[in-house]
Amino acid sequence: MKRLFFNILFLCLCGAESVAQGFRQEYGDARKAFVEIIATPDHADSRYGLGQPAALRVVAREGGVPLEGTTIYYKVGSEMYLPEHYDSTAFVGGEAVLQMGTMQEPGFLACQYEFRAGGKTYKDLVKVAYEPEAIRTFTPMPKDFEAFWQKALKEARKVPLEPEYFDVPDATNDKFVTKLVRLHVGKEKWMQGYLTLPRHLEGTGGRFPVVLCPPGAGSQKIYPSDYFPKEGCIYLKIEIHDNDQRLSDEAYAEERKKCDGYMSRGMESRDTYYYKDVYVGCARVVDFLCTLPEWDGRNVIVTGGSQGGALTIVTAALNEKVTMCAPFYPALCDVMGFLHHRAGGWPKFFSGFYKDGRTTVPDDKATETLQYFDVVNFARLLKVPVFMSWGYNDDTCSPTSVWAAWNEIKAPKEKDVTPTSGHWRFPSSQAKCLEWIDRGVKSEESAVAVIEGEE
Repeated sequence: MKRLFFNILFLCLCGAESVAQGFRQEYGDARKAFVEIIATPDHADSRYGLGQPAALRVVAREGGVPLEGTTIYYKVGSEMYLPEHYDSTAFVGGEAVLQMGTMQEPGFLACQYEFRAGGKTYKDLVKVAYEPEAIRTFTPMPKDFEAFWQKALKEARKVPLEPEYFDVPDATNDKFVTKLVRLHVGKEKWMQGYLTLPRHLEGTGGRFPVVLCPPGAGSQKIYPSDYFPKEGCIYLKIEIHDNDQRLSDEAYAEERKKCDGYMSRGMESRDTYYYKDVYVGCARVVDFLCTLPEWDGRNVIVTGGSQGGALTIVTAALNEKVTMCAPFYPALCDVMGFLHHRAGGWPKFFSGFYKDGRTTVPDDKATETLQYFDVVNFARLLKVPVFMSWGYNDDTCSPTSVWAAWNEIKAPKEKDVTPTSGHWRFPSSQAKCLEWIDRGVKSEESAVAVIEGEE
């Protein structure tokens, strides 16, 4: 019966693809969306002063014809605190202007809208900023914060890394060598990752900068990448839960169940919280990269997005070997925000509306623990150059929480803010990051050359 079902499904899919191909052959490919939409705040940079009213102009065309009379529903509020009920207006000449009101405190105002056209419902979320440089975190820094983490890292460094290597033939060729490596990064903590090294490149002497990429949230499989190796860097993409990356997809799905709810596990104490071993483990992975004979001995870059962005900042703050820090839309920033009726960072602890943010201990005990893990406190410790990129329309890692961390950084820093992006990045943002890394590596090489009397 199951085989029959899959045979029918396969034939249906083949038939659908055949119809699609036939349509394209007969009528050609559409070069534009049938319904085209542009939503633009009345301040081009999406930034406002306190008390300034904001408006969102939505332009929509159906098959090139401006919408006329179509109802657009919308609701406006401080980000992540939108009201239940919608207001509405209508498109006139293809345009609808949505009045958003204003804010009297630094933060983000959000507008969610939707309408039907061409037989489909279209919806989007747009946020605008109110004096974001003035956003301050609600998370205090404990007096013993640095001492706590220095002790934790010192203890982890007593444990030999004991790297185990496994061949990855599919990601190894005449340009790159890739290994799956498993590392003992703490007393009872292991991590796995794909390590990719460029083969000898002319002018490098066979020695390269190292790039560590911590993962986003969850417990998904990771995969090798040649993005940084193509640029002449050693690259390690890690998985933080020690799930065996060699398992089949079905077996991995079972393996990863052990990670359910990890973001709140052990929150009753700073010593038992799940992220303690993760934070220290990422710092130990940097120690491993710096033992590789192919490392150039100078450049250590950490970069990642979301949870990986949080771990990027944490790793750069904890490990003195890191020389560049490039987080994208970091999570775990200003996690106390929701306690003050303001958008906080993922996992949205204390929000009451996000399943990953459910805490298993009373709020006072949770806040006592979380102040040792809030990324804003690690941002305060950064001493190396920082490149950070994020967008305003992110509803996972709120821009309010990211700005709260950014505003605490005293180290040299460069930002790339793209107001229209959500929980993702434009290719141009990644390109800017790579250019920034390249400049940093070259400036470090120049400094070494001067010290050695070569210039």
